[in-house]
Amino acid sequence: MANMSWIAIIVAAAAGFFVGGLWYGPLFGKAWMKERGFTEEELKEGNMALIYGTTFLLSIVSAIFLGHLLAHFGEMSMRSTMMIAIGVAIGFVVPAIGTNYLFSRATFKLFAIDAGYWTVFYAAMGLVFAFLGKAGRRSLP
Repeated sequence: MANMSWIAIIVAAAAGFFVGGLWYGPLFGKAWMKERGFTEEELKEGNMALIYGTTFLLSIVSAIFLGHLLAHFGEMSMRSTMMIAIGVAIGFVVPAIGTNYLFSRATFKLFAIDAGYWTVFYAAMGLVFAFLGKAGRRSLP
């Protein structure tokens, strides 16, 4: 993991976190709340500092592991970087949540909202790594 860019990791995590704010806010927030059975009042009752803080930490974990995966391949094109980043979402995350949603009897609409989010989340992180991934990269001697 020594050849990853920590600047890119933090920016990638922030990009994914920002996508979540847009996705579950103005873009699909009302539809997501309806599918989950939440009201705005119920959502405000949660410990938002804990929820957002932990969400950002989990975004950092995702960025670290995506960065580690991408660093393993060395120099890559934008296309290759995006294929791997989006491939992680479509190949691993989406099937995992799909399985959970099938057994919990969640609606297809909820699955589509959440699967779309994770795909765009990883695409945003992939873009960051494509542009900043080489900045600050260092290798072990």
